[in-house]
Amino acid sequence: MFSFHQEIDEFLPFLYFIITLFFVWFLLNFLYMPTGNKNLPPSPSKLPVLGNLHQLSALTHRSLQSLAKTYGPMMLLHFGNKPTVIVSSAYAAKEIMKTRDLIFANKPDSSVTRRLMYDGKDVSVAPYGEYWRQLKSICVLQLLSNKRVQSFRSIREEETDLLIKKVSGNISVTSSPVNLSEMFSSLANDVICRAALGRKFSEEGSGKKFLNLLREFSELLANLSVGEFIPWLSWIDRVSGFKTRVDKVAKELDEFLEEVIQGCLDAGQDLSGKAVQNASTENFLDILTTIYKDKTSGVSIHRDSIKGILVDVFVGGTDTTSAVLEWTMTELLRHPKIMTELQNEVRSILNGKPNINDNDLEKMHFLKAVIKESLRYHSPVPFLARIASQDVQIMGYNIAAGTMILINSWAISRDPESWEEPEKFQPERFLNSSIDFRGTDFQLIPFGAGRRGCPGISFAMATIEFTLANLVQKFDWKLPNGEKGEDLDMTEYPGVTVRRKKPLLAVATEYCFNCR
Repeated sequence: MFSFHQEIDEFLPFLYFIITLFFVWFLLNFLYMPTGNKNLPPSPSKLPVLGNLHQLSALTHRSLQSLAKTYGPMMLLHFGNKPTVIVSSAYAAKEIMKTRDLIFANKPDSSVTRRLMYDGKDVSVAPYGEYWRQLKSICVLQLLSNKRVQSFRSIREEETDLLIKKVSGNISVTSSPVNLSEMFSSLANDVICRAALGRKFSEEGSGKKFLNLLREFSELLANLSVGEFIPWLSWIDRVSGFKTRVDKVAKELDEFLEEVIQGCLDAGQDLSGKAVQNASTENFLDILTTIYKDKTSGVSIHRDSIKGILVDVFVGGTDTTSAVLEWTMTELLRHPKIMTELQNEVRSILNGKPNINDNDLEKMHFLKAVIKESLRYHSPVPFLARIASQDVQIMGYNIAAGTMILINSWAISRDPESWEEPEKFQPERFLNSSIDFRGTDFQLIPFGAGRRGCPGISFAMATIEFTLANLVQKFDWKLPNGEKGEDLDMTEYPGVTVRRKKPLLAVATEYCFNCR
């Protein structure tokens, strides 16, 4: 699980000695521990020092799903010295995120998230309390309200049009496969950059550096820090260079954000150099700096608050949007009949009209069903993490204060207790169903639920629906080199979001509207 440098060799004899001592300690505790039933969730056997870490694979959501088949929908694991309850059922998730939501209103803390997320100044990991409520209110009411999302329609249209032109240009020049994974990442990042900062960043100069910083930022958040779970081995994070990487990325990203914030404060304008004329065209930075400067509103935020919120937007918005588009197109290419049915719906509703508007999207029920099924089958964020703030009982089991909770939303979305034929991609299951993904139906919680549910659902879905509808309207699609859907490599790449390990390549053919 971890990679070690050669310099660690000199520490190995000492490490073996310490592990031996811990093993003896473990045996003594096991032999002489009280036999009373603490009514804890079922738990697999654990090793000294490691706990159950040895039972995790790189694809942790899958290894925990497998363990849950043996130990049940609530099981107790130990990640090093940290007791962690894994939740793999909709019923238990509902108890935690609805019935006992206040007790589980906090998220786990770590030295890595503190360093990268401005010591909890962002909305994602900030401790539950008045400060968090203020930030959540800003996000829900001002940054990501339905009205604000609608105000960014022109951004979505322009960036999607550029994507379509890239695909068309590729057809006219080479007819070679297009890298949809790369295009979706670029699209999502450009939409987020324009909405958040008023401009997008090219692949050159400072723009390239910023994009690389965001990629490494996401990788570091997903990496396992040895010291978090086995504190006396925290030196490994220093020797391996992990801590140095965290500090470097945090410093460079902070310098970049400080520069753009100061520029906005000094100029009273957005980053494109245009003075803000209309509140409906404001970007996130405009809004946040206005709140920051206004000392009479009763809402107080810091510069680090602005930076933290922007980081949340970039990391959460870019990865999730591009991952959903990537997996949805993957499944459409694997299932040509579903692709054809979706194309027929979109083209029939448009009836030869070249451009799609919001009214058209509202009529595309199969499109919405396809996206819902993609969110179920490939839950983009596999884990929802919480911390118990006090002793509590869930599903009859005692959960101690301070216990970390990992809700395996990926496993819940494939739970046969909640879904018929969960391992099949079947969008039609949603055509006559009221089940939605916004946090009220706990068998489908790709964006979380309760107080800590994602406030950016509408923003992400607006981009996903519009992009997907345009791609299937304007092009016919197939896999390259005559490859069949069942042969497509579906290997996952772990991270904060679960992506394809290999890029998605596809061959596009322009659809002739006048030929039908």
